Amino acid sequence: MAVPMKNGGISSFKVVLYVILSGVTTGVGAFFGSLIGSVSSTVISLCLAFAAGAMLYIVTGELIPEANDLYKGRMSALGNIIGFLLGIIAVRI
Repeated sequence: MAVPMKNGGISSFKVVLYVILSGVTTGVGAFFGSLIGSVSSTVISLCLAFAAGAMLYIVTGELIPEANDLYKGRMSALGNIIGFLLGIIAVRI
């Protein structure tokens, strides 16, 4: 996270500040997740499903088009196919 910001021209102080702030929010989220997660396995399942959906949205909306532009579509398509297959295999194990 810090390297792209530094390469983008952001000052070192702001880079360190943003990295620390992102770490604090992760800790706060983990704390509340531990409180809510002990409620029931249904809550955990719903939270994980929401997180998976958000990640799929980010990948399909941002990363795949950028990878297609960068690698002319070949490597990103192959990587997506292999990734989905590995995910399906991991679920079955």
